[in-house]
Amino acid sequence: MSADWRIEVDAGRCIGSGGCVGMAPAHFLLESGRAVPTAPAVEPTETVIDAAESCPVEAIAVRDADGTLIAPA
Repeated sequence: MSADWRIEVDAGRCIGSGGCVGMAPAHFLLESGRAVPTAPAVEPTETVIDAAESCPVEAIAVRDADGTLIAPA
């Protein structure tokens, strides 16, 4: 597995609850009422997985460099 994970947010699915921003402010911010990643690739961290798995509409996907889904499970 690569050292970098990709964070994707489905803007059409995101409801802007802000939970991801609260859980992982270094990795997410709200723009126009929707979550966006602060960077497209991040070092692996449990915080990013927790944020993805806590999204109420599963709008966040975390993938490894090969595109394999890491979270949500």
